[in-house]
Amino acid sequence: MLATLVDAPFHAAGWVYEEKYDGIRILAIKNGARVQLVTRNLIDRTADFPDIAAAIARLPAPTLVLDGEIVVFDAEGVSRFQLFGADTRRKPVYVVFDILFARRRDLRELPLAERRAILEQIVPHGGPLRLARRLGSDGFKAFERARALGLEGIVAKELASPYEAGKRSAAWRKVKVRAEEEFVIGGYTRPAGARTHLGAILVGAFDSDRLRYGGKVGTGFTAKTLEDLARRFRPLVQDTPPFADPPRERGVTWLKPRLVAQVGFMERTADGRLRHPVFLGLRDDKSAEEVRWAPHTA
Repeated sequence: MLATLVDAPFHAAGWVYEEKYDGIRILAIKNGARVQLVTRNLIDRTADFPDIAAAIARLPAPTLVLDGEIVVFDAEGVSRFQLFGADTRRKPVYVVFDILFARRRDLRELPLAERRAILEQIVPHGGPLRLARRLGSDGFKAFERARALGLEGIVAKELASPYEAGKRSAAWRKVKVRAEEEFVIGGYTRPAGARTHLGAILVGAFDSDRLRYGGKVGTGFTAKTLEDLARRFRPLVQDTPPFADPPRERGVTWLKPRLVAQVGFMERTADGRLRHPVFLGLRDDKSAEEVRWAPHTA
């Protein structure tokens, strides 16, 4: 179940407002002692997060399907996607916000209020597992609290709604505080100065079946990141630009549009260009085709 992005916070009776996390969306599947952690595009990440898998294996219910997000929190308790692998002292945490199956019972048709009550009985809040934090029952106050805490945003959820698997639903609505989105990488420029491997990445998003250009991202890279990106880029090189509206840029190596980057930015201009973008990391939990063009006007 996916949330629909809306432009502004709102308040409505019968809704709750949860923290929006900045991590990797994961379904956790428990069948006896066996646990799988699977991304939206069916990549098995169990081996990457053994502590989380072990904690889920210890839960008392013999069969479970949980929905949540694996995140890394900073010193202030704010989830930051760019912290994955950046600081081994900060351990990933699985924040659980929904439950689809428990003890061989399909719970998806139950209202969210009942699913959350069941979830609270099964999942302890501590260690590598946490329950999604609710920011109150007033949508406007929840948004202001999220802004004050420096959170990515809020997700508003209708308490009476069922779990609509595989659907972007209006019963879940996300409002962003931090400007952060996914973009498809379509090329890179030559390095300059002391930088190695590449200078900047060129990114965009799909508008119908056309990849539209969104801008050039030249900051946020470490030496390790540049080396890893260069390795991933080599098999994707192609002669022609993947963008329907390629930029007039010299020294560009064009790429097949396969990789998805998480990018932070100040704002998007009226024509969809990014202002002051920063590379935050690669995402393997989303396919390039899922990244859709949704410009924000300045």
